[in-house]
Amino acid sequence: MADWDRLLNIRTTGRDSTNADSYRYPYEPTPYAVLERLARSGYIDKRNVVLDYGCGKGRVGFFLARQTRCRCIGVEYDARIYGAACANRETAAAGGRVEFVHAKAEEYPVPAEADRFYFFNPFSPEILRKVMSRILESRDGRETLLFFYYPSDEYVAWLMTVDEMVFVDEIDCRDLFGGEDERECILVFGLGGV
Repeated sequence: MADWDRLLNIRTTGRDSTNADSYRYPYEPTPYAVLERLARSGYIDKRNVVLDYGCGKGRVGFFLARQTRCRCIGVEYDARIYGAACANRETAAAGGRVEFVHAKAEEYPVPAEADRFYFFNPFSPEILRKVMSRILESRDGRETLLFFYYPSDEYVAWLMTVDEMVFVDEIDCRDLFGGEDERECILVFGLGGV
């Protein structure tokens, strides 16, 4: 596997639970092997704007911008980790296609151009509901896809009850880690004409 942090000229490794609590979960970057699979799925290309909730140090944004040429917006509430994302942007190979916002996800107004949304269990189901309300309010008929990597049972149970959401696909990632963990997948949901 490629050493993507080195190729992208960023530093995103390691887990950080310094400011985690029962509502906002620890920083843990999505494995590059999973991002490679997402980039090859065909769901994201240069016409899309990906909003990465709980973006951490920016791995998802930098990787997808480089591999698919999409634009990415990362939202991060932790000031220290947000600072690390901004520092990465200064040196990143695809830094010009990525921006970061220091905000709480549930308070961040969804930009009109955002049409792809990425979640790696960044926060509690309570915050997810508030974020989803903002996403639903922002819809203007554009095709919208939401990606949930390693979704919790609570996320899945709630997502299946949202009338406006349609299950589109499951990108299986179990083989990447040699196990049978059913959560090793990216669930894809659609809104607005998908």
